[in-house]
Amino acid sequence: MKNIVRLLLAALLGAASPALGQGAYPTKQVRMIVPFPAGGSADTLCRIVGDKLSAAWSQTVIIDNRPGAGGNVGAEIAFHAEPDGYTLLCSPPGPLSINHNLYKTMPYDWTKFVPVTVLALVPNAISARIDLPASSVQELIAYAKANPGKVTYASQGNGSTSHLSAQMLATMAGIDMVHIPYKGEGPALIDLTAGRVDIFIGNISAALRFEKARQAKFLGLASRTRSPVAPDVPTTAELGYPDLVSSAWFALVAPAGTSDAVVRKVNADLAAALGQPELRARFLELGAEPQGGTTAATASFISDEEARWRGVIKSANVTLE
Repeated sequence: MKNIVRLLLAALLGAASPALGQGAYPTKQVRMIVPFPAGGSADTLCRIVGDKLSAAWSQTVIIDNRPGAGGNVGAEIAFHAEPDGYTLLCSPPGPLSINHNLYKTMPYDWTKFVPVTVLALVPNAISARIDLPASSVQELIAYAKANPGKVTYASQGNGSTSHLSAQMLATMAGIDMVHIPYKGEGPALIDLTAGRVDIFIGNISAALRFEKARQAKFLGLASRTRSPVAPDVPTTAELGYPDLVSSAWFALVAPAGTSDAVVRKVNADLAAALGQPELRARFLELGAEPQGGTTAATASFISDEEARWRGVIKSANVTLE
């Protein structure tokens, strides 16, 4: 009889061990893949969050930068990782809501990632060279209509959000502008401040220092609400274009098959971190507005963003190899 009881207890403990193991998550180092180089907004924000999670978990969260192919390289690595919660993807829009509409073939299925939460939003500002004869979005549109094919816009590269945002503006306003792609945000802003291109739609925090130095000027913010880092800049919604909305955002997702228990744990701990005044202050210094939210809300947000950019890409017939 004692042997039977002992066997039953062993069986029960064996069945319970996975749940106990999940409850203890994490018990070892967690890798957070960032599909872009070190030093950029994606890397910086993800590192801030990684540090907070390290402290909360008493486990190291390492940032693994895997740039390439517009973020597809890092996303593919995360996609094929073990779905045990020890590899997560911290990514801006491209790999999660844009790239599959641009590339003819993809090395992963973006729909299979498990949404955890949106960390932050960084609204995109419409900036112009300081001597452009337009000081608002309406004046820019009027100027472009009076000078078809003469207004130039810089971008971070073909298929980037800066490229697609300018195309969205052109389509909604019915204007014709010339695209000048660059290899990144830095070179694009340098040429904007040098007067070699007319406008650039990009991260408000990156453009803010040039606006403060009077090397460029803001025409508007591609958002429905004003930004706390530049509260005097009017939004496109205020200026009569409520659907001209463009932002960089940063979300955390997990490989397909990651357990609900682990996802809920990471979501809850991120909510606690995003609620800390010190983290919120650091994000706002970078022009990033802390977000958070449920996994369901995150899934809905990514889906809405995918639909928005898919429409822009199709209307502009943009493709990449």
